[in-house]
Amino acid sequence: MRTLLLLSAALMLLTPEGGPAARADEPPAASVAFVSRDRVVRNALALMNAGQFQKAEALLEKADRPGDAATLRARTEAREILRRTRIEYSLDAPGLLAKVRRSVPDATAEEVERWARDSGARYRVIDGRKLYFRREPQNIFLFCAEARERRARAGRAPAEPQWKLTDHLQAIVAEAERTGQAEVHPVRHRITFTLTMQPNLPGVKTGSLVRVWLPYPQEYRQQREVRLIRATPEPRVIAPNAIDGKQVGGAPQRTIYMEQRVTDPGQPLKFEEVFAYTCYAYYPRLEAAKAQPLPADWGRAYLEERLPHIAFTPELRRQAAAIVRGETNPLTRALRIFRWVSTHIKWNAEDEYGTIPSFARKGFAAGRGDCGVQATVFVTLCRLAGIPARWQSGLEIKPTPTWGMHDWAEIYVAPWGWLPVDVSYGVQPSSDPRIADFYCGHLDSYRTIFNLDWGRELVPPKSSLRSEPADFQRGEIEVDGRNLYFDQWDYSIAV
Repeated sequence: MRTLLLLSAALMLLTPEGGPAARADEPPAASVAFVSRDRVVRNALALMNAGQFQKAEALLEKADRPGDAATLRARTEAREILRRTRIEYSLDAPGLLAKVRRSVPDATAEEVERWARDSGARYRVIDGRKLYFRREPQNIFLFCAEARERRARAGRAPAEPQWKLTDHLQAIVAEAERTGQAEVHPVRHRITFTLTMQPNLPGVKTGSLVRVWLPYPQEYRQQREVRLIRATPEPRVIAPNAIDGKQVGGAPQRTIYMEQRVTDPGQPLKFEEVFAYTCYAYYPRLEAAKAQPLPADWGRAYLEERLPHIAFTPELRRQAAAIVRGETNPLTRALRIFRWVSTHIKWNAEDEYGTIPSFARKGFAAGRGDCGVQATVFVTLCRLAGIPARWQSGLEIKPTPTWGMHDWAEIYVAPWGWLPVDVSYGVQPSSDPRIADFYCGHLDSYRTIFNLDWGRELVPPKSSLRSEPADFQRGEIEVDGRNLYFDQWDYSIAV
């Protein structure tokens, strides 16, 4: 009976059988396995969510070969999701203890078990084995005060950065108010991005064709003067810039595409780009009294579900209604949602996106998520509240040790148009509302914008399941038409 209940609960995470499918003009940004109505795929994923990985793998292996290509692809990708999930949850208790002891050398197994329990550390029971999320103890130190205190006593706490974000925000506000300009405080950035394919990979042989897509900056509003300084090997294609509109055209996920033949499978293969651009802070003067209704011809753009990640569940519908109850002004509604997500959906280290069935469902249910999950909860609540909202992502490259890949959102509020919102940065610690609520409608000077949407086709198209089906910040690689996952290549970003 317990197994049946777990299977039923797990099936609820998937697109309902007979329910709405993803729109053709809005790809799902997820493996087709998560939106498949094939009973074999649905049962296999339910078994996985119940911890019965071997049974799920056996079910997929023994099932009759389907007659259509879409079902075959969904079953193939379901097997890959199982494999990727095993990678995500591959840390046993002794391994977790060893990692904790890098920061707290005298930690005991009993203490670590308690800290893991108190912090809600991520784990799965896979075929009877309790295995922790590979990035732990990152979440343990985030959510367990005792663990953080012991780390500090051991002298292993992260150093406080000398550069202060609130000082930067104050400078932006001051310059914008002094000049009357929305785009201020420009910073010129230069980034070297390197992707290295590991040597001696299975199936890679002399003459194999390696196809690589690296992220490349958009020319978009406050991000300008993009210039490719060099790339090795010579790029075959630089994707066009995105074209904004009710649906983003051009290349919403902008790429540089390269190809190279393998000459020696025993040697690593490196692909590199160096680019520069100027990023302005964006600080339009927002006043709720000046907010206007959507244009009469707006339609339903960016206001609908986009399964599986933007899902209008009953719980999310009720929460959106509760947050904005009694308020009709779109800018004030958005600010209420921004503050609610900032308070109630805490940042944590997250699973690889390709293994998550639904960002909004997961983040809302857990009350946690990384920047992309937080942003998707925000986008979902905004759409439910009648505020057009969409995804944006790239890098955060502020001059501190904590920089890297980052996701945020945009909302459409007339007369200003699209406004950036970063709920992961959230409400800032300041008594000045211009600083506290800065990231609801404004953005700093330390961003790289690669993506104006998620899950869009790369240029040229990639035939295999992407390592990251939604976002695009690390690049993608395939050999002879077969995807190479993150465990088969490395990347580095130098700013």
